[in-house]
Amino acid sequence: MNEPLTYRHWAIDLAPKAAPALATTTVLILGRIWNANGAEHSVGNAALMVVLATGAATAGAFASGGRSGDSVIAGTAFAASGGLALAGVAGYADGLSLPILLWALATAVAYGLAARYWRTDRRETVAHQRQTLGRREDHAHIERVEALRAGAQIEVARSGVAYAEQLASALITRAGLPGFNPQALTDAGLPQLPTAERKDR
Repeated sequence: MNEPLTYRHWAIDLAPKAAPALATTTVLILGRIWNANGAEHSVGNAALMVVLATGAATAGAFASGGRSGDSVIAGTAFAASGGLALAGVAGYADGLSLPILLWALATAVAYGLAARYWRTDRRETVAHQRQTLGRREDHAHIERVEALRAGAQIEVARSGVAYAEQLASALITRAGLPGFNPQALTDAGLPQLPTAERKDR
């Protein structure tokens, strides 16, 4: 069973790996734009971002707690909390050193969390590929056995047809020989000829 060859563009493979850096960089850029538009040293804006980041972190804590905790919702809430905190610092601070430091820290944490999910996804993909390959090999083995069985049945049928043709040809040839006497064969104890030949006598 031949699989069709598919070519994946390098950008498709690179896009998931670049997503955490793109997300944190986008938050940093938006925070600096907000800083340039009046958020620098604005206590009200800083308080708003603190409240939003705390609310998102609290939502993540509630989502991850208990038996029915949802890891996707919790991860999304914590990521939103970190993004809001980064945006708040980038908007409030007057220099670039602290926002860039927090951007680097947030990017490292994002890649650390994403690497765990990438490893899990890779393990599941490899396990699925192995299971699929095993099923294909089993089906291929069954197909080969069935093909051999069908071929053997065809050969048996062909040999039976060839034997019948040879037997009919031998009977016709024997009946056409000069001096052939079917009664002499019967008297000698040989099996009787078919009724069609006996009627010709």
